[in-house]
Amino acid sequence: MPEIKIYTQPGCPFCRRAVALLESKNIPFTEVNAPRGTAEREEAIALSGGQTTVPQTFVDGRPLGGCDDLMRLERTGQLNGILGLS
Repeated sequence: MPEIKIYTQPGCPFCRRAVALLESKNIPFTEVNAPRGTAEREEAIALSGGQTTVPQTFVDGRPLGGCDDLMRLERTGQLNGILGLS
């Protein structure tokens, strides 16, 4: 199973939607609280290649992008493969 990490911030509706999608997959993932101005947010920006928005999702260190990106991957049937699901 790949390591899945999602950087979020409190009160963000896009973060909640992305987390809900991951939860619906019944797979383990780590949610990192990354409000603006924190070291965690800076880490997400660096890992994502400069993306400053949340959520930012990573699978084995590979950036998948934000909520819209996750939803697009889900709609096109690609997300399960990336997450290591059959």
